[in-house]
Amino acid sequence: MSRFSMLQELFTNLSERSLSLFAPGANGKPDVKTLLEWCDTLLSRKGEASGVAWAQRLLEGFVSLDDESRLVFYQELAKRYQPDPVDVLQKTTAYTEDQNAETLKQLIIAVEPQRQELFRRLNLAPNGTKTLVALRQGLFQYLKEVPELKAVDNDLRHLFSSWFNRGFLVLRRIDWSTPALLLEKIIQYEAVHEINGWDDLRRRVNPSDRRCFAFFHPALGEDPLIFVEVALTRETAGSIAEVLDENRQPDSADKPTTAVFYSISNCQDGLRGVSFGSFLIKQVVRELSQELPSLNRFVTLSPVPGFVEWLRSNDDDSTKARCAAALEIIDQPEWIKDEEKNTAGKKLLMPLVAHYLVKVQHKSLPLDPVARFHIGNGSSLDRINWAADTSALAMRQSAGIMVNYLYNLDKIEVNHEACAEKGIVTASRNVISLL
Repeated sequence: MSRFSMLQELFTNLSERSLSLFAPGANGKPDVKTLLEWCDTLLSRKGEASGVAWAQRLLEGFVSLDDESRLVFYQELAKRYQPDPVDVLQKTTAYTEDQNAETLKQLIIAVEPQRQELFRRLNLAPNGTKTLVALRQGLFQYLKEVPELKAVDNDLRHLFSSWFNRGFLVLRRIDWSTPALLLEKIIQYEAVHEINGWDDLRRRVNPSDRRCFAFFHPALGEDPLIFVEVALTRETAGSIAEVLDENRQPDSADKPTTAVFYSISNCQDGLRGVSFGSFLIKQVVRELSQELPSLNRFVTLSPVPGFVEWLRSNDDDSTKARCAAALEIIDQPEWIKDEEKNTAGKKLLMPLVAHYLVKVQHKSLPLDPVARFHIGNGSSLDRINWAADTSALAMRQSAGIMVNYLYNLDKIEVNHEACAEKGIVTASRNVISLL
């Protein structure tokens, strides 16, 4: 053994011995007070080897906490590691009086919560990133009742935006030759259209006219971040039934013209608010364009999950009466199967959903979350499809209506800027006519 290796082993042993000073008894687990002491120790450490050992022990201790102790730990993180207001004021004054690189550096150090440095050091531990994602996911259940925890959430979201930026993401195609463990995760994480077992999954990833792509991050290994399912066709799909039909015969044509993105599922709830979808769609468009030059149309087949909720809460005098009339119909059991009610519902609901998607906004973006995502990415509202998804969830959320958003590669930037700067939802003539 080399002298360097001997010294390294000795240092590691000393680090482990120092950790044991704070370890709980043989029959116990670390409590919140102990974990906070470990946090302070981790922040004071300058050696990387000892820092890794402390970070690992701390994260293992966090995972062992019960729900009540975990909430207390979150609250202590929010209180203990805030910026010092006096220090921030002093550094702000210093920078105002003498604006140079050093005073700016000191101001940035003063303003940044010490939690962010704590999280960076925790990330040194094996599986540190994955555990921190789980730590943030655990926060969500408390945010409404304990608003001060938003500071902790903001810090984690800020760091994740850097750690999970596009440069670190890897795009992979998922097909029937993909390892079974990963295919199981695709079944588990599908959030839009449930995958009913292996046969259903095979119909989505194996045929020549179907594709599935996912983003991965090196720190999360074989756990995907987000995935999209695509149908390759010669026309725009107007219902999910035709895409997922069990008896469908794969299109044997080798020159499809349309790619239909019919399901996009986020897999890591702890990364909520960290955007991957826009990168995923645009990169998949590039991948498919290179593989299949015949493709000239890229559309989604998307739900309208906020529509019925808006019908119930809408208080705009110009549409309120029509919303009430529509609700009288769709609140009746099995109304979609009754020809008369179906016709009356369509007459009322199609103009209302067009109004909802084009006109109803929050902070200059569509109120509907799926519309906000796609329109914000630079797509246009291409077509509204009646009775496109008659599953129980879709009927409750969107009265069975689905939408095609069109990604025109030549107009993505123009559409994005129109939405971002002027709140304009770019829509086809077909949609505008419904208004």
